[in-house]
Amino acid sequence: MSRPQRVMHPNEGSRTRWVTWWVNTLVIAALTGLAILPPAVAQEKIVIRLGHVGFPDSLFELTAQEFSKRVSKELAGRVEVRVFHSSQLGTDEDMIRGVRVGALEMFLPSTIMSSVDDGFGVFEMPYIIVDRAHMKRVAESAEIHKALIDPQPVKGLRLLAFWENGFRHVTNNVRPITKPEDLRGIKLRIPRGVWRQRMFQAYGANPTPMALSEVFSALQTGVMDGQENPLAQIWGAKFHEVQKYLSLTGHVYTPAYPTAGERWWQSLPPDVRITLRRIAEEVGNFARSEGERLDASLATEMRKANPNLKVNEVDKKAFIAASAAIYDQFAKEVPNGAELIRLLQSLRP
Repeated sequence: MSRPQRVMHPNEGSRTRWVTWWVNTLVIAALTGLAILPPAVAQEKIVIRLGHVGFPDSLFELTAQEFSKRVSKELAGRVEVRVFHSSQLGTDEDMIRGVRVGALEMFLPSTIMSSVDDGFGVFEMPYIIVDRAHMKRVAESAEIHKALIDPQPVKGLRLLAFWENGFRHVTNNVRPITKPEDLRGIKLRIPRGVWRQRMFQAYGANPTPMALSEVFSALQTGVMDGQENPLAQIWGAKFHEVQKYLSLTGHVYTPAYPTAGERWWQSLPPDVRITLRRIAEEVGNFARSEGERLDASLATEMRKANPNLKVNEVDKKAFIAASAAIYDQFAKEVPNGAELIRLLQSLRP
């Protein structure tokens, strides 16, 4: 009796050819000493370069390193985050261009986002964020995400969460600042951002945008009389070493935004995107907690490092009163500006 002919499954021919290829590949590898993995196993590690302008002791660096550590723990062997501090990958402007064209994976902007999208200028409104509990509610607000975060991918940016830069204070070499008029005539470095510039002009200062990496030299040589930054940035950049006065104005709270290039982001496996976003949101809580811890100690540490540094409180009511015109301008000039102000204020605890 003749043996029945076996019918081959439609996919079996291709599977047989793959097995033959793989066996031949193993033979060649054995003869040549090459170590070859099958295509299903070979997977190149995803390396994320995360750049920022903060210095080694800054909150930016602490937070970025925490993000790197948590990603390495959860995505071990698949994803590695390499942090580059101190503008090693360029200025904020350089890094925005880099992530948009895919030359850089991630960076950590802050004030400069108000130059990318006018809506982020709402965080430039003086004293609009009252404390970190307020900021946490803002960070978790679906309405804020819809208004500010969701539109960014069409601009080539994917903002993952709200981290912290912090409550900003003024240092200078002219006089202690206790009320807005004390700022008159002071040459003050500020980051790039139209609303920060208008605010200090309203107070009577002479504000000038300048890259953070250039500020120490400008203060040391007298090109600038002063600057304004959160305590953690002042400490990390060692500005307190070349300044006579630290005035605790707390005039603006600036978030930071871990940001990826949209083109690169869409190239990631979906499960990696989900994990990175979740970790970024969790690190937001870490950033605010660390910011609070640093604010509690750094003014004292600065005085220890520079006994000539004078630290003073300010008349915040006077600053708030002098800021009313900025709110009016923002509400009139920025689309949905009035609604953004109302929304942030409605989230106060």
